[in-house]
Amino acid sequence: MASSLPYNEASDIARTIPRLSDLTLADIPAELGLFPLSGALLLPEGKLPLNVYEPRYIALVEDALAAHRFIGMIQPRWQEEDEETQEALPPLYKVGCVGRITSFTERRDGTYAITLSGIARFRLLRETGLHRGYRLGRVDVSSFANDLHELPPSPFDRKKLLEALRAYFKQKGLHARWSVIEQMDDDVLLVTLPMICPFPPAEKQALLDAATLTERVRVLQMLLDLAGPQDDGPPS
Repeated sequence: MASSLPYNEASDIARTIPRLSDLTLADIPAELGLFPLSGALLLPEGKLPLNVYEPRYIALVEDALAAHRFIGMIQPRWQEEDEETQEALPPLYKVGCVGRITSFTERRDGTYAITLSGIARFRLLRETGLHRGYRLGRVDVSSFANDLHELPPSPFDRKKLLEALRAYFKQKGLHARWSVIEQMDDDVLLVTLPMICPFPPAEKQALLDAATLTERVRVLQMLLDLAGPQDDGPPS
């Protein structure tokens, strides 16, 4: 009588796509489909939900899902005149972030809701054309190797940062779950805050460009302080 063998979870079934925890820079292709989106900031270790409805970006998501699941998030450098025309492709910033699709839902109307997990930043070397309507770019991730295993920031004044954040949210009329924010570890805090604060695109880019977490703290504190409540002057 033949007996069935129990399923062996340790059996070596080769994965075609590495686990997030196993990713190396070598797994990131030299050419990526680009998703230019002004004001959207994806940082390494961050998670960015996106609603994808334009046909060219639906094509980008489909192609990424069929291959390595990587998308290059990058901001366009909008000029004032570009806002009036939909025809010209706006120039792009030089630094973006590789995101991997880690969840997606296909809606009945053919659009997608996806979540990108930030892997590492990239430098856009040049654009290489269009494919199915979306832009392709040759990228270099070699200078951002530390993004995969980022060092913790130098000690910083967490209380000062959160006080500035409270003032910023109050000025903008925003609400937050402060009990959750206050319990975040420093590294999680320094990924979450830059992504959720509605800074202008150029300021978001400055946070992405910051070389280290310590530098990101400095930029974030400066942006919050500059945007905080302004005094009307000394009392009369």
